[in-house]
Amino acid sequence: MTTAQRPPPVDSPARAEATSTIYRLAAVAFGHPLPETQQAFADGSFNQALDSAWQAVTGRPWPCQPASASFAELESGYISTFHHGRQGRPQVALVAGEYDDLLDGQVRPAFLLNVQAFYKHFGLQAALGDEGRTEEPDHLSAMLEFMAVLTHLEAQALAQHKAPDAYRLAQRDFLKRHLVPLLAAIQREAASEKRLTLDATLIRLIEDLPEWARNQLVELETRVGVYDEKVKGAALKGRALDQNLWN
Repeated sequence: MTTAQRPPPVDSPARAEATSTIYRLAAVAFGHPLPETQQAFADGSFNQALDSAWQAVTGRPWPCQPASASFAELESGYISTFHHGRQGRPQVALVAGEYDDLLDGQVRPAFLLNVQAFYKHFGLQAALGDEGRTEEPDHLSAMLEFMAVLTHLEAQALAQHKAPDAYRLAQRDFLKRHLVPLLAAIQREAASEKRLTLDATLIRLIEDLPEWARNQLVELETRVGVYDEKVKGAALKGRALDQNLWN
């Protein structure tokens, strides 16, 4: 059993890197499982890494979860929950475009352009998935990985004694507009399902990440200002996708 430790200062590179680690590990967990994922769950290395980062950010331990009995069980539970568990549709969608309320009246191609605008600004694109296909930009794993990049860049800026506000503004906007709503929608869908044959680590992440992400948003707003819906509307209607939105 681990005990809570005092987290590093908010403006330290160490805390920003720990935040990046949480996002990165969560992105791996919600990607399509690989045998290496099962091994990391089973030998405790995933939980150990996540617990260390979680304590560094929150001051609280992250409880270790029992691993699936085998890779086949892990993958089967992932597929039945997130791909085609009920009449060919996921029980819980990991893709934001599957939730009408997240589209906010937009058609999905327009919604995807807005998500991709964040990636493009930082010179990023969705990575290839395990089957050689480009991952959907509104997939939870892609969004988490993007936040891992932003927080890593924040840590680098702090380590070099440079202003981190551009990266913090981008984090705030992306959390508010995309990641926090998606995590909340996934949590609601999972809670409404009576039978989820899903790995315990993934279930725990679905339960814990929404509140943690909301806390990250609140913390960012205290440092760079509250997100303004009016500014959002102006940005979407009046700026080219490759224009700098945060500097």
